[in-house]
Amino acid sequence: MAIGRMAERETTEATNASAPRVRSARMRDLDSVVALRLALLREHPDHPIYGRLRPGIDRRARELFANQLRAPNETILLAELLHEVVGILRCVDSMGSPLLEPSRYAYVSSVYVRPEARRRGVMRALLAEAERWCRARGLSEMRLHNVIGSTAAERAWDATGFAIVEQVRLRHLEPER
Repeated sequence: MAIGRMAERETTEATNASAPRVRSARMRDLDSVVALRLALLREHPDHPIYGRLRPGIDRRARELFANQLRAPNETILLAELLHEVVGILRCVDSMGSPLLEPSRYAYVSSVYVRPEARRRGVMRALLAEAERWCRARGLSEMRLHNVIGSTAAERAWDATGFAIVEQVRLRHLEPER
């Protein structure tokens, strides 16, 4: 009987050890934040917006993401599997239109899970923590943009309860001659 309980406890501990752990990023995590956010952009080299990376992106990214880590109205969440950072999610407490409800909402962006860690509950764990952050701030709505054409991303967002309510369109303007 004691051996059975010990085996059950070891199985539970192993399962818990392999479950994603989510925490707020701190300034000491800047290298991980930069690596994950740039990996997300680089995953879409043919995208009409995200595929146009500027020169000096590493330096620009460090400065931008350091400022985001300091911002009081947002959080960057990191997910770990076996003590390795494998996922990221940024959540911003955003002002809504003065004409529409709600007056504030959460804007979710930069969600990325390393390919080798996908389909292991990482994104769901990040979203669960983001939802706790939102509720603690009195926010009742989460919004996000995602790239079109990625069936996996579209299925993932559908499965987590996000509905398509708007489209973002792009039109290039030719310079005047």
